[in-house]
Amino acid sequence: MKTNPPAARLPAPLLERFMRDVFIGLGVPNADAAICANVLIQADRLGFDSHGISRLKPIYYDRIRAGTQLARTRLRTVRNRGAAAVLDGGNGMGHVVAHRAMTLAIQKAKTHGLGMVAVRNSTHFGIAGYYPLMAVRAGMIGLCGTNARPSIAPTFGVENMLGTNPLTFALPTSDKFPFLLDCATSIIQRGKVEIHAKLDQPLPKGWVISHDGSFQTDPHAVLANLIAGTAALLPLGGAGEAFAGYKGYGYATVVEILSAALQQGAFLHQLSGRDARGRAIPIPIGHFFLAIDIRHFIPLPAFKKTAGAILRQLRASQKAPGQKRIYTAGEKEYLTWKERSKKGVPVNRETQREMIAMRNELGLKKYRFPFEPMDPCHGG
Repeated sequence: MKTNPPAARLPAPLLERFMRDVFIGLGVPNADAAICANVLIQADRLGFDSHGISRLKPIYYDRIRAGTQLARTRLRTVRNRGAAAVLDGGNGMGHVVAHRAMTLAIQKAKTHGLGMVAVRNSTHFGIAGYYPLMAVRAGMIGLCGTNARPSIAPTFGVENMLGTNPLTFALPTSDKFPFLLDCATSIIQRGKVEIHAKLDQPLPKGWVISHDGSFQTDPHAVLANLIAGTAALLPLGGAGEAFAGYKGYGYATVVEILSAALQQGAFLHQLSGRDARGRAIPIPIGHFFLAIDIRHFIPLPAFKKTAGAILRQLRASQKAPGQKRIYTAGEKEYLTWKERSKKGVPVNRETQREMIAMRNELGLKKYRFPFEPMDPCHGG
């Protein structure tokens, strides 16, 4: 594997404007494009590099161009009763679908204490943590989950059956940052394999399993084999039961059921994105969103005080030998946000090439990036 040059650092506002204009260039309405770009840049600012600018071309750009995802989102209400609702995303922009779904869940929670919205026929919605954080800003607890293309093998299995199926929580605290737990139910998600491939870096043994039970470490081969069905990601805990891989498998299954059964959506291999002839087709992903209005239980300051005390006591507990610090969920993301607000978002070489290609194809001539070579025709 080759050694890669350091990534270029670009200001987050520049990246967000560029992504918004790319979406608009693809036919996404202006307001929807702003939502999509904001979701992606929040991923980069928080350190979720696998779900930000690096996914703009291979996921959204290429799928809209290929016709397997619609630029215009026509959201339809299937059912809306009391604290619950079911929406149909119509194969539109998953970020827009999810934003509207969580907005509705928050509105319902204000009235009922709880609000839950299930979604079918959506598409990839970016960083899962974005949507529970919407609830936090409203003084609520947020939870969401989504299924995805088959990637995870069941415990004692080798076939990719379940998606990486994140189960994500966020809640307000008295700290400077909210508690945010945004995790796939696999050891690694497909987006991180894509990052390893862009950097030409091998995967650690134990993340991906072949049909013969051996581990795969070449990220390029893994991406191809996941589509071919000859490789699978392992659930949290890894292969077998020695390190409780059945727990990751179990949580992935919970997310799959709640992303399909409540809304009568697609599941497992119905989300492969391929027809019987191997041609690319839409991936009708399902999501669910839950907002809990804390004020229906207890005054918000009291909840935040207790939550903050729990987290601070965890961070202040005895450290393992050689360790300088204990973190709680959301803290590293907060620190990354602060650092990247000053220094910019790292963009690897492959993503730089993708940005230039999209700019040129869409005729976005006003963009000239700091990582491009000097060009006398443009005054440097």
